Amino acid sequence: MLSFRDPTARREFLRVGGLALGGLSLASTLAPAGSPLATAGRPLTDKSVIFLFLHGGPSQIETFDPKMTAPDGVRSATGEIKTAIPGVTFGGTFPKLAALADRFSVVRSFVTGDGNHDIKPIVGKDSFGANLGSAYASAAGSNHPVSGMPRNIALFPQAVEAMSQPAQAGFGNFLSTGPFGPASAPFAAGGGGPFQKDLTLNVSQEKLGDRRSLLTVLDHAKLAFDENAVGMDATREKAFSILLGGVGDAFDLTKEDPKTLARYDTAGLLDVEKINKKLNNRKFYTDNARTLGKLLLMARRLCERGAGFVTVTTNFVWDMHADVNNAPMTEGMSYTAPPLDHAVSAFLEDTRQRGLSDKILLVACGEMGRTPTINKNGGRDHWGGLAPLLLAGGGLKMGQVVGRSDAKAGSPNSDPVLKRNLISTVMNTLFDTGKLRVTRGVARELLAMIDADPIAGF
Repeated sequence: MLSFRDPTARREFLRVGGLALGGLSLASTLAPAGSPLATAGRPLTDKSVIFLFLHGGPSQIETFDPKMTAPDGVRSATGEIKTAIPGVTFGGTFPKLAALADRFSVVRSFVTGDGNHDIKPIVGKDSFGANLGSAYASAAGSNHPVSGMPRNIALFPQAVEAMSQPAQAGFGNFLSTGPFGPASAPFAAGGGGPFQKDLTLNVSQEKLGDRRSLLTVLDHAKLAFDENAVGMDATREKAFSILLGGVGDAFDLTKEDPKTLARYDTAGLLDVEKINKKLNNRKFYTDNARTLGKLLLMARRLCERGAGFVTVTTNFVWDMHADVNNAPMTEGMSYTAPPLDHAVSAFLEDTRQRGLSDKILLVACGEMGRTPTINKNGGRDHWGGLAPLLLAGGGLKMGQVVGRSDAKAGSPNSDPVLKRNLISTVMNTLFDTGKLRVTRGVARELLAMIDADPIAGF
C-alpha cells in the first residue's frame, strides 16, 4: 500500500502510468498523445461508438425477427408486436423499442460465423485479437487532448453495482490490445483491469469496484499534494484538476440529474426474488436487471466528455438452453428483455433530447444467435448462422430493416452481413477514412478493418 504522506509515494503516484486512467500519466494528460494523430490534422470524426455486447447469444427470432408465419416450435415463443415501421414486427417482449423502431435499424442477415461462446464481434479474428476500441485508440490516442478522458473504455456490471458478479472468465479478454500495444488498452471500469491494482492505495479491491471509492482515493491524494505541492508544475496541476473533475465526475452517477438516472434505471423492472432459484445463472439475471440501464447512462456520460469507444457488456444472461443453468425461451426473455427494452429506449430518447443521436452510434449484438427450432425443453441452442444486430444513431440511416432471413430465421435470404462489415461500419463512423489512409504510422490492421465493406444500406 502507498501512503501519500510519504514524498516517495507521491512521486510514485505521478510516475505510475496505469494509475491515471488506463495509461494516462498525470504529467502527460495535456501533452501530445504520442499517436499518429497527435496533430491538428487528425482524421477523426466528432462521433463516438457504444458497443453493447449481449453476452450469451440472444435469439434472432424472439428479438427482431419473430417469424410468426413459421410452424409452432420455430416462430417466436413470445409472440410479436407491431412497430413504428409499417409491416415490421419485433418479438413480443419489446414494446418500448417497437414504439421507437423508426429511431434505429435492425439487421436480419447478420452472421457471426459459428455457435461458440466467445466475444468475437468485439474481440476476435476480424479485429486481430484486439478490442475494437484498442484499434481505434491506437490511432486516436489514449486520451482526449482537452478533457483527459480515456478514448477507449470498457464498462462491466461492477462499474455501477459493486456487488455484481465479475465478467465470466473463459470466453475472451475484453481488454485485449492485440497488435496495437498496451497504451491502447481499454480503461476497465469494474472489470478487474490493471489500473485497479495500481489504485489500491489503502482501499480494498472490493471498494475499488465502486466509482465513489475511486473518487475518494483521488480526493485524499489531492489533499496530500496540496499540503506538499512544492515544485508541482502547471501542467501537472491542471492534469490533476482534470482527473478529479470531468473525468472522475463522468463515472459518478450521483452527479447525474436524478430524473435522468431514474429514467434509465432498470432495477425496478424485474422482481429478482421471482427469478427461478433452481437456475445456476440466477445471479447473472439479477445483475443484468440491476445494472443495464445505469451502464448505458454511464456510457453516454463518458462519450459526452470525450470517450470515443465504450464497450458495455452484460453478464452472461442470453444463453437459453432450458437446462440447469439457463432458462427456456419464454421465461428467459421475461428476465432479459425488459431491461434491454427499457435501457435502450431510454438511451434513444435521452440522446435525441440532448442532440447526441448523430454523435453516438450504439451497436448491440451477441456472439451468435439461437437455433431456428426450439428444443424439447423449451429453449434454443447455439447457432452461428444468424444473429440479431441493432444499430442506432451515429449519422447512419435509421428506421429500416437491413437484409432478410429465410423462412425459419436460420440463415440469410439476402447478402449476409459479416463481422468484418460491422467492424468497418464502426471504424468508418469514428474516422475520416480518406484522411486516415494517408496518415503516417497508422497500423495496417486498422486500415484492413476500414477497407472491408461497411454494411450496405447505411
